[in-house]
Amino acid sequence: MKKANLTVTFEKEKLDALCYYLEKKEVDLQNELNDTIHKLYVRHVPQPTRAYIEDKLSKEQKPVKVKKMDFK
Repeated sequence: MKKANLTVTFEKEKLDALCYYLEKKEVDLQNELNDTIHKLYVRHVPQPTRAYIEDKLSKEQKPVKVKKMDFK
């Protein structure tokens, strides 16, 4: 599955404070952001579309079987 990068602009002082308190709670910022973007995806992308995408992704991840051909 291809990954995309997101860029978010946020005030540095607020980010510093957020990181400080997340660290005290032993919470990872990246995991929190991933969880939040996933919740947005589930909330806004219709279920049939999500099912189609999951099916497509699962087919991409399955290894392709290569048949050996015997040429004599």
